[in-house]
Formats: sequence, C-alpha cells, structure tokens
Amino acid sequence: MVSTPAVGTNSGCQYLPHPTTAQPSPNQYLLPLTAQVNSQDHLQIGGCDVPALVRQFGSPLYVLDEQTLRTACRQYRDAFKRYYPAESLVIYASKAWNCLAVCAIAASEGLGIDVVSGGELYTALQAGVDPELLYLHGNNKSLEELQLAIASGCTIVVDNWFELQTLAELTHGKNPLPIMLRLTPGIECHTHEYIRTGHLDSKFGFDPDQLDSVFQFISQQEGLECIGLHAHIGSQIFELQPHQDLAGVMVQWLSKASQHGLPIRELDIGGGLGIRYTESDDPPSIEEWVRVICESVVKACEAQQVPLPKLIAEPGRSLIGSACVTAYTIGSQKVIPGVRTYVSVDGGMSDNPRPITYQSVYRAVVANRMSADCTETVAIAGKHCESGDIVIKQAHLPKTQPEDILVVMNTGAYNYSMASNYNRVPRPAAVLVNQGEASLILQRETYQDLIRQDCIPERLMSKDEG
Repeated sequence: MVSTPAVGTNSGCQYLPHPTTAQPSPNQYLLPLTAQVNSQDHLQIGGCDVPALVRQFGSPLYVLDEQTLRTACRQYRDAFKRYYPAESLVIYASKAWNCLAVCAIAASEGLGIDVVSGGELYTALQAGVDPELLYLHGNNKSLEELQLAIASGCTIVVDNWFELQTLAELTHGKNPLPIMLRLTPGIECHTHEYIRTGHLDSKFGFDPDQLDSVFQFISQQEGLECIGLHAHIGSQIFELQPHQDLAGVMVQWLSKASQHGLPIRELDIGGGLGIRYTESDDPPSIEEWVRVICESVVKACEAQQVPLPKLIAEPGRSLIGSACVTAYTIGSQKVIPGVRTYVSVDGGMSDNPRPITYQSVYRAVVANRMSADCTETVAIAGKHCESGDIVIKQAHLPKTQPEDILVVMNTGAYNYSMASNYNRVPRPAAVLVNQGEASLILQRETYQDLIRQDCIPERLMSKDEG
C-alpha cells in the first residue's frame, strides 16, 4: 500500500503521488496520478497550473485529470481479461459523475455505461455510447424511462414485481426484450448505512425467497428474455470477503435459474471498491479487487458445475473519484479564540454535499503555496446559509489569506452529480486536463440559467393588481 507522511507540520507536498509500482492504482492516491509541484510552488495537474486554471475559468472549479481516469478504466478492463477465462465487461456506474465527456472517455476505453435514470441514459446516448453497452438500473423507473430504454435497445435491470409486470405488458407480442434481475443477496459490509445496498433491508432488488416465483413468471413471458442476474452490496468498501461471499450466492442463483429453463449468460457483481480519502484509508488496489472477484466466480461455478457466464462489474467511485479535485478561492476568516478558526471558501455544500450528507472527510492543500509548512488546523466553511455547510472540519494547512487557492482532493465521485443550486448558487464549471491542455467540459452556470425554468403567472405581472 502507498504510504503518506502524517499531516501537521509538513507541507502540502506530502500528498503528491509517488507511485511505487509500474501500474499505480488510482484509488489508492489522494491526488490524481499526474499531480506535481511546479517551479512556482503551485499544484499542477495534467500539466496545468491549478491557480492559473482558476484565473482562467473561475472558482469553484472541478479539475478532472484525463490520464488518471483512463488509467483506472484500463486497469479494470485489463485485469478482468487477465484473471477471468471467459468473456467480461466493465461498465462505468455513471451516477458517480454523468456528463457527455466522462461517458465518452469511458466508452472510448471499451467500457459500458450503467445509468439509473432517463437523463443519464439520454446523456450516454448523446455521448455516442453503443446502446448494447448501456444498462438501466433503478428501483422506480417511470413508464417514460422504460419506453426510452426499450426504444434505445439498452438492457434493463429489473428491480421489482411492479416493473417486471409493466415490462411484460409493454413487450407482449413483440421481440424479446433483454433484461437482468436485481437481487438482494443479504450480505452486510462495513460502510455508511446510506450506501449499503446488499443487505435484506434495502429498497433495491428482489428478495431471495421470491426467486422461484420470479423465474417462473419470466419463463412464461414471450416478450422478456432474462439474460443475467445482478447484485450490488454497497459503496466505498475496503473488504474483500463480502465480494467473495457474493460470488458464491450469485452462482447459486444462476444454477436455480437454469432449473426454470432460463439460460442466464451474464452475471453482474456490482462495484463498490473504495478510494483513499484520508491517510488512514487503505483500499485494495483495482487489480487485487478484480482478481478476488474473478477467482471467486470461477471457484463457485466449478462447485456448482455450471458454465462460466459473462462477468460484468460496475465500478463508479474507484474509476473517477481520485481523478478530480475541486479548486476554491479563500475569502473571509473567523477566529474564535480557544475554539476554532473558520476559513471560508466560495463554494461548499452546493458543489459537494457529501460532508453534510454522509459526514465524509476530505483533505485539502493550498495550491498556490504547496511547500509552505502546515501550521494551523482550521475548519473549511462553505458560503451557504447553513451552519452545517462545513467542507472539512479539521484541515491542516499553512496560514491562509484571502485569494489563496484551496484544493480539496478526491472530488470526482458524487460531487458534480449531487450538486445543487441551494441558495441559488450557480453550479461550477469543470475542465478536463491532459498534457498541459485544459478543455471545458461543463460550463459554469449563470444567474440567467437559474431562472430559465421559472414562470411568473401573468396576473402577478399586472401593475394594477392589489
């Protein structure tokens, strides 16, 4: 595992990646793989000076490193080819960050795309992703979303009886629709309760005791072709044993399906591999995670005497989380003697809701003075009218001043995708950096954008009213 010096008196340079292997696993680093300190003592990512990016594009600013993202995609893709003797497919769980550019990059690396709404599906299609590589999830898909999925030709991952019966009606008398079934494996893992999805008390998936009924129903539907089974046990997981257990359970389901005449040929074991947000985090590497998954499925298939299915995995956070940082401009400070110092930035919970939602912990550096000694422990406060809008409760930083550029690490997953316009704050811009070139992939919203969908009834516009 990669080691990082303890924070406190050391400079922000301690967070720079120092890969010790020929193929460093991006999820094990706090900064993107291309992060360096340049001759101006500035943080540089993808060959681009981060303070200069803020001058050009404004802040807050998401800075996405293309090389780190592509490295993670390739490690997943190549590891499955190396460790699994049958066909495999990696699909990017795009709820982590779904936009045209990110979908296009993942697709260009041979990955499919996992979508969980009509909007995500539409975005992936507009990015040019092959519909045969698109998988639609969701526990309450609307009729319009199901119709879009059917028309586009993607695979639908069916979550419940209501959806299954709706699809049976929509496809009656038509060519068979490829579907997968999401099942709840009843496997617990150590992660935040909001992102545990594999235990039985979950809103997702069919219960295991419904299997025979579900399989029997599908076998009687000419318009439905069940091609696979899906399960997902959660997110930000560092343990490997739950994934081994999942493989065994899913292969048992596969064997049961064959008894109902359903020739299941795809097994989707979900994702969930965690990333390193703090020095104490110790996630497995991408390759180690893939190896355990593949070996477990092969072993389970041999024990059940069933052919190896096409193996699918759907990583999200571990693909993109470490590839992005968010740059802020520091503004006001409030010193409460004997209590704490608040250092405020020009963003917060509207561009990163994870701290207030999940109590997530992040690390930060002052990007325009990377070698300065860290002499203070401060709270990084967001700008929103909310006492809980604290980006980092305890940030170890140099003495800061207004106009310093603060960079928060590992913000590629569930930051932009969960961003809001709380307090009517426009959402930030995002740039893709690679080999010294910065390309805008998301324009900064304007005040005009904020009111674009607003409507005022005509009677409220009348000067004679009241």
